[in-house]
Amino acid sequence: MKWGIVTTVKADLHDIANFAAHHLELGADRLYIYLDDDNEEAFKLLKAHPKIRVFRTMDENWRSAKRPEKHQARQSANARHAYKRKAGDVDWLAHIDVDEFLWPQTPLDEQLSALPASCQVARVRPIEALCPDLQDIAENVTYFKAMTNDRKQRLAETQAIFPTFGTQLNGGFLSHVAGKVFARTGHDDAAFKIHNFYVGDIENPGQTELLNTKLCHLHAHSFEAWMAAYRFRLSKGAYRSELKPNRPREQGGLSLHELLTYLEQTDGEDGLRAFYTEVCTATPALRTRLNDHGLLYSLKLDLDTKRRKHFPELG
Repeated sequence: MKWGIVTTVKADLHDIANFAAHHLELGADRLYIYLDDDNEEAFKLLKAHPKIRVFRTMDENWRSAKRPEKHQARQSANARHAYKRKAGDVDWLAHIDVDEFLWPQTPLDEQLSALPASCQVARVRPIEALCPDLQDIAENVTYFKAMTNDRKQRLAETQAIFPTFGTQLNGGFLSHVAGKVFARTGHDDAAFKIHNFYVGDIENPGQTELLNTKLCHLHAHSFEAWMAAYRFRLSKGAYRSELKPNRPREQGGLSLHELLTYLEQTDGEDGLRAFYTEVCTATPALRTRLNDHGLLYSLKLDLDTKRRKHFPELG
């Protein structure tokens, strides 16, 4: 059973190479990488690899007269392009981002082969990276917070684990809890969205949870990286204003956009840092609370080693 990944990327060359190397190491048969900024250095590096198909997508390289303005629309369009035009050489195609890393407990080809013929979509749930607490952390280990799928239980756990901000968060996550999907290839009338897959008007036909694989999301793995992406996410990304609160407004719910804006306006960067420390930093206290609920993971991604193996020219 052959599988591949499609992604749209605008990132540092080493980050792109880390993403590619990690999934090549897992056994991906194809990576379809769409460069959102026509990164020439990345294009040359990736094009040389026999399992990677790389595409420029800026300006005149876009496939139609008008390039979508929103990056979410470009992501979906690129995923559809890969599925319809390029994915005939894989049986399953996943649509994920460059800061997301699949983590299967058993080989992915075996997991996908075991799915029934009626299953056209396999969903992978996320775990979100925590920033290392430098006073007490094992070398080369990344801690992740997980969440419970049952929404009622998840909300109760979130309040217990994150005492200050938990009432406004969904699982303690800053990004999505829906996860991403693998889609079985071969459908004519098919379309990827960010978190879902459609065949005609049917959303996620035959969806099955791929329970033995996690999606490791490095959304906020350091305060500096989080702040570097903060403005974009606040205006156009995961914290944009049009997204709804996690709980009803009549129960005091605030959207993440409203919460972060309030903290910044009230206490500036110190307010944002306090939020980040409670929600995103692997302090001993947070690790204990997560572990008590069975929601703590510690993984060795070892991305540098994988990158050096698959792209030795980068070092």
